Order: sequence, then structure tokens, then C-alpha cells
Amino acid sequence: MKKVFLVVLLIIIVVGGGLFWFVTSKPSSPFESAGITTGAASELVARGEMVARQADCVACHSLPDGKPFTGGLEMGTPLGSIFATNITPDKQTGIGNYTLADFDRAVRHGVTPDRRRLYPAMPYPSYVKLSDDDVRALYAFFMDGVQPVNQPNRQTGIEWPMNMRWPLALWNAVFVDQGIYADKPAQDAVWNRGAYLVQAAGHCGACHTPRSVTMNEKALDDGSPLFLSGALLDGWYAPSLRQDHNTGLGRWSEDDIFAFLKNGRNQHAVVFGSMAEAYNNSTQFMSDDDLRAISHYLKSLPGDPARDGTPWVVQASATAVTNVSSTADAAPGAKTYATRCGFCHGPDGGGKAPWIPPLAGSTASLIDHPDSQINATLNGSARVVTAGVPDAYRMPPFREQLSDREIADVLTYVRSSWGNHGKAVAPTEVKAMREHTDPASSSPIVLQMR
Repeated sequence: MKKVFLVVLLIIIVVGGGLFWFVTSKPSSPFESAGITTGAASELVARGEMVARQADCVACHSLPDGKPFTGGLEMGTPLGSIFATNITPDKQTGIGNYTLADFDRAVRHGVTPDRRRLYPAMPYPSYVKLSDDDVRALYAFFMDGVQPVNQPNRQTGIEWPMNMRWPLALWNAVFVDQGIYADKPAQDAVWNRGAYLVQAAGHCGACHTPRSVTMNEKALDDGSPLFLSGALLDGWYAPSLRQDHNTGLGRWSEDDIFAFLKNGRNQHAVVFGSMAEAYNNSTQFMSDDDLRAISHYLKSLPGDPARDGTPWVVQASATAVTNVSSTADAAPGAKTYATRCGFCHGPDGGGKAPWIPPLAGSTASLIDHPDSQINATLNGSARVVTAGVPDAYRMPPFREQLSDREIADVLTYVRSSWGNHGKAVAPTEVKAMREHTDPASSSPIVLQMR
């Protein structure tokens, strides 16, 4: 018996020691021999600034009233709030003491120089695919193109024991693919460039790919039909970016996708919600060649007819109204639509493209999740800013003008008219969204990188 006990104890010690080594070890980096480097060539800094635009670093690490990249953005999680950190080259509160290898490990593996694991709100499951050249350029930008600012980081609101970081090493081992993006020989250069931007710097899957109960993205590349198939996140539904006729980009051409990313609008939609932030701070600054590559890649991703359902076909609404006096016997929500929505979006739901989006056949009107439409109706939309010029047509908030029942009724009307077949909206869904969200700012917001 004593011998068995010693054997079991030895196994526990070995396994425990191995686990301790694994969760506290630093990932390897191809830049181990590089120290803290500054004074990079202007061309490298400029390339790094573009990578930062592609990765939309500014969206999380800057605030509208703060200095660039000083952090502070609060991100809610089921366990408590976490806050984006200061990533300026300040040596006390930022990343000024990071070597290139330290920076690489933080960006591509989510591990800080003191071996602390970052929460995957930092999209390192995507950034792990960044090329060495892009990581080197990104480091050059943050060390030489960003002003150092001494601003201490805020502590997370996650309490012990859930704030222990070492289990994230095990989470990473299970759910994060390792290795930079590798070109697919069967595809052309444009397709591969688009795939690289979408899967790596663009981290599109962080919003548009559904997650499991363990909060990992269910797919990280186009090898799975779940990749970019749509997901609910932070009060918005990020739609499918695949060729789904109803819920994705099936009716969009490559030119349509390009226009949406370049101009923030096309004949089908206008950016809103989280995508408005991505457009204002990221996609509009990317090169036309890169936006064309992304468009080409997304257009190649097949849809799922079984998931998507019967393709939408426009129909005249049996309950449509064109003026207030004709609404006495109309369906619930029809009068509200005529008085509040119809002037902009049209009595037929057709909108006024490309400035005011259609509601007839829109993805938000066809998906089961009504969250985006509830959020936009309650809180309005952020200003779309193109080349420094804010838009003139903004969706206003109706949280003060309409009750939960009125919003539920008008959205149910929209989601069941003109061939739309989204599920009905309940007042309780509007009430829940009202309690946990705030109106979008009416001021133009473009976060500064310098």
C-alpha cells in the first residue's frame, strides 16, 4: 500500500510540475534575439500604421476624449468588466519596455513579459496568423509612431477566483490554432490576400463567427461552414459574411462589398452598430487593393441553404399604409411605421439607397435575432464619417418617443412585411435592451491614431 501511495504521489508531482511549467512558460518567438528597438525607418513605421488600421487597434485602446492608445475602454463580460490597456511606448504604464519578442508574444499569443495571460477579448486567436513582417512593422509603429503617455491601467472587475489567468493557457491550447497564415496554393494571390486580412489582422470572426459556451469561436477559418456565419454580440447581431441569400452576402456582388467597406454604404445597407466603428476607424483607410481582396475572398465563401431558409422575394405588403388616415384598420405597428419610419425608409420599405438603407429584404429583417433592429430603433445609429465628413442622414433614437409595445409592434410589422420573415418582437425584448443600452452619440466620433 505504501508503494502504491508513493507511485501515486510521484505521478501527481510530475503532472503538477508539468502543468505548472506549461501554464507559466513563455511561447517561443522568432524575434528572441531582438532587444528594445527604436528609430525604425519611416517606411516600416508607415506599414505598421496600416497594419494597426487593418487590425483596428484604436477601437479598443483609445477613447473619444483620451489620447491615442492610452486604453481605458470598458468591456463587459459575464464575469465582470475588463479594460483595454495603455499600449503607448511609455516605460512606466505602457509597452515602452517591450522587446520585439515581448510584443510578438502579447499580440500573437496573448502573453505579457511577466507571463501573465491576456483575456481573449484581445483577439490574439486571430492575430496569431499575422506574418512576421507585419508584427515587426506594427512594433515599429507603436514604438516610433505613437506618443508615450503616462496613464495607469484600470484594474479588471473580475473577482477571485475567476480572475486567475493561468487557466487561459489551457484554453489557448484547446481553442487557438497556432502558426501564421499559410497561402493556399489552389487559390490566387488576391484570394489569399483577402483570406489573410479577414482571418488575421481584420479578426472578422471575432464578431461574425458564433461562439460556444466556452466563449471560443466555433471556427477560425474557411475550413468550417460556421466561420463568419453570424453571431450575437453586445446587443448587435453581426450577420453572416458568407453567401447566404437571406442572412448573409448572397445578394451582394464583389463591388457591393467593396463599396460597403470603402464608403460605409451600398444599395443594400449602411454601416451601423459596431460596424460603424469599424468603418470609421479602420476599413475606409485601407487600400483599394486590400478591400478588393477582402471582397473577393468573402464572395467565395458558400452559404448554407438549410440554415438560411427559402430565399427572400419582395412582396407587396397586404397591410401597407401610405398615410396616417388609412391606418385605422391596419396591422399593429403599421401606423407607427407610417408616422415614424415611412418618410425615410419608404412605404414599401425600399429606402433611399445608398443613403437610407432598405428594410425590405434586409438581413436584419430576415434573421431570427431582432437585437440589431431593437438596438437601432431604441438608440439610433452612430454618425458615419467618411474622409472626415459626417453623414447627413442618421437614424435617430426613439427610446423617449416610443414605448416598448410600440417598438415591438413596429418592428414586428417591418419583419413581416414586403416578404420579410423575421420572427415577431416581444415588448419584453425591447424592455431588456432598453435597460442595458444607451443612445448612440449624435456627435461624429473618429478615434485618432497620432
